[in-house]
Amino acid sequence: MLLQSNNALSEVENETSVINMRQMKTAAFFPDGVGIRNFVLGSFLDRAADLGEVYAFHDIPEQHLDEYKKTENDRVHWKQCIPYRDEPLVRFLRRSLSHAHLYLNDTMAMRYARKMPVRGNKRSRIQTYASRAYGWMSASPHRIGKLLQWHDREAAKLASVDEYVKLFEEIRPTVLFCSHQRCLEVIPAALAARSMGIPTATFIFSWDNITSKGRIAAPFDHFLVWSNQMRDELLQYYPEVNGENIHVVGTPQFDPYADESLVWSREEFCRQVGADPARPIICYSGGEPGTTPEDQNHVRVLMELVSSGRIKGNPQVLLRPAPVTRADERVRYGDVCRDYPELIYSKPRWLQTIPGDWTSVIPSRDDIQLLANLTKHVDLNINVASTMTLDFAIRDKPVVNIGFNTMSPPPFGVPLKDYYYKFEHYRPVVEMGAARFAGTPDELAEHVNAYLNDPSLDRDKRRQFVEFELDLPIGRSSDKITQVLQRISAKN
Repeated sequence: MLLQSNNALSEVENETSVINMRQMKTAAFFPDGVGIRNFVLGSFLDRAADLGEVYAFHDIPEQHLDEYKKTENDRVHWKQCIPYRDEPLVRFLRRSLSHAHLYLNDTMAMRYARKMPVRGNKRSRIQTYASRAYGWMSASPHRIGKLLQWHDREAAKLASVDEYVKLFEEIRPTVLFCSHQRCLEVIPAALAARSMGIPTATFIFSWDNITSKGRIAAPFDHFLVWSNQMRDELLQYYPEVNGENIHVVGTPQFDPYADESLVWSREEFCRQVGADPARPIICYSGGEPGTTPEDQNHVRVLMELVSSGRIKGNPQVLLRPAPVTRADERVRYGDVCRDYPELIYSKPRWLQTIPGDWTSVIPSRDDIQLLANLTKHVDLNINVASTMTLDFAIRDKPVVNIGFNTMSPPPFGVPLKDYYYKFEHYRPVVEMGAARFAGTPDELAEHVNAYLNDPSLDRDKRRQFVEFELDLPIGRSSDKITQVLQRISAKN
């Protein structure tokens, strides 16, 4: 149900066969670990290089770059991104745009974002309050449009824009593609491309980004989205976008789940993580400390339920913390790991070039394979409103979402059950019943026992949820993306 179908494969191949276009030259930007995971460590570069030259712009430290040059195709050329340094006025306008976007669209997640405390030194706080106030005054489609024009006009004066113009005059790309719609580093490149008539495209990299994140950073022409649902959201929150320039391409994020060459036996997976293949495995997927600050306490509750026998079947618990976390993440879980030495701590195999900075954490090929096998071989997942709910649903594995607090007062000022689970992007999980929700430790034990006893429970609901979020079979997204870029390039 979840992997590529023969019919879908035929449709993609037929689409490719009727395209007769001049050779594409792609300036592709991978400014962070998410983009590297989705596009560098997958098949995208090879697919794009089959259609023409690819200039891969990145921020990978030079000493690690060889680890990511997987492709032997001599049409892939690696280049460091030009450092982005904005001026005070550009920074003020950009932040004002972001605040205006939050005030205008007013989703539940955006309301919470507006209430975040203002931190920093006195000057930084004054700047934040000023941009927030100006954003509030600019929170209408017309005023945002004017503010956007002002921002782009001032940003176009940055020295890095001229640097990209000179570079693009040399390499002559026919399309610019960015793997992530939120990165600031691509703003000068996008403005340079626009001044030269080079079409630009970006990929909306996660299911929550349109309804819960800040404004899209750069003035892109085309938008690549996971599904028709995401397309509708983009049109709702960005009404100025031309619907014909939104392209449904699925996401390469989950393509490794369709790659049988990555699969280990259950015995090999258990050897890799230190588990017993004869016993059930429960995976707890952790979040970032600022996002899910009670994770370590929830893991403790889970371990108490297992050790006391209230969760039956003698299961093992494997903890996978969030990849993008502080270097001292093991300290966060130190007490529960000490008190329960049987807890399996499976650290994601990501490289942290700047600890704590999510844009500077890079995945490894080993972690792609580890996660593909983790989602395949564990029996059940537990998390707090994580994207991993979708990962495990794709694998048809049951998920329990935790909805109780362990701290008083609650970290976000409201009970956990009334926080993330009411965010727009997560409502389909709740409404479709794709996961079960534990409002108390007793309910956590009850749901885990039910799923361990019968993993087929709620299978149709998980399938419905996956089909809602993903409109392309798993394993075909990179092909679809390169075809869309080729069509965009041909119109240039």
